[in-house]
Amino acid sequence: MIQMGDTAEQQQHDQAQKQQSEESGRKRKSLSNSGSGDNILACNTAEKEKPIDENVESFLSPDDVNANTVPIPFSILKRDSSDCTTNEGTGFTFKEVGRLQASKGKVLCCHFSSDGKMLVSSGHDKKVMIWSMETYDYVCTTEEHSLLITDVRFKPNSALFATSSFDRSVQIWDADKPSNALVKLHGHAEQVTSVDFHPRKLDLLCSCDSNNEIRLWNVSQQVCTHTTKGATKQVRFQPRVGKLLATAVGNGINIIDVETDTLQAHLKGHTKDVRAICWDTSGKYVASISEDSARVWSPTLSGKCIHELLSNGNNFQSCTFHPGYSQLLAIGGYQTLELWNPTESNKTMSVPAHTGLIAALADSPQAEVIASASHDQCVKLWK
Repeated sequence: MIQMGDTAEQQQHDQAQKQQSEESGRKRKSLSNSGSGDNILACNTAEKEKPIDENVESFLSPDDVNANTVPIPFSILKRDSSDCTTNEGTGFTFKEVGRLQASKGKVLCCHFSSDGKMLVSSGHDKKVMIWSMETYDYVCTTEEHSLLITDVRFKPNSALFATSSFDRSVQIWDADKPSNALVKLHGHAEQVTSVDFHPRKLDLLCSCDSNNEIRLWNVSQQVCTHTTKGATKQVRFQPRVGKLLATAVGNGINIIDVETDTLQAHLKGHTKDVRAICWDTSGKYVASISEDSARVWSPTLSGKCIHELLSNGNNFQSCTFHPGYSQLLAIGGYQTLELWNPTESNKTMSVPAHTGLIAALADSPQAEVIASASHDQCVKLWK
């Protein structure tokens, strides 16, 4: 971790970390490896599930965009929900609590179900691992994609999930019956790079390919309802309402009004291609990641870039906002995770995480857990 202040503040921070470490040792047993090919989780956590607080405000409120923000040290970060008592008064901590390893190839994507009870992961294996976060067992789908899987996303409040693949197809699966794909959607002429379900119109699925084509699908009818241009790497619907669609294309980000099919903003500033994008919980802000930098944008405020962090050679690859601390953006790079509080400019907490590139990050608001998927064939859980 980097130094966050003067000597007195550092001592206070160190004491808080020590208290948290002692408390964690009493309350939580670390997840451990139990053998190759088997589930290697063994955890004794029993967190209270809770819905996302609809009243939670982002740490980047519109009123603060042009204000002189006061840096918030990691030691005094506050949780978004008052219901959670874990770590209360002990400051912020971020530790590995689980290791999932069953893949034989690079893991490129992962996603939690809405209730946080399942995690799916995939990549070069061409099949999906479906992990139970209650029993810590896993099952695999069949290998119905002929090439690597690029993205996987659960349908909101459902056991259904979608996969995209270099084989130019999108497939729909049921996590409860994973033996065969339920639906295979064809139409893309090039490698499909990303998929995402609309948060409210649950039959609406979006996908994009390497040829800049975006397709909207009606999953129930198994038909493509609309095609447009504007995404090559990733598509992500705005949380909760889904009015806007953020897309990564080249070194820019498009913000598209889904209902009118109009471009609301084109966010420019990255010098290299955008690798990943994500919305904050409020749906007001978008984070974007390229190899050399991370940026936070306000699409609704003239598409302004509010904060920027240079990677300093860490090869940024993935991102997600922390599910318990909306002040923080988790960034996956080569072997390490960076926890960035944009109000602290270029200060980060660096956490050794994997032995390869961290290709994807996912968060579970219910369990306040982050999953990291890596080229080292492993998925890890962090809290």
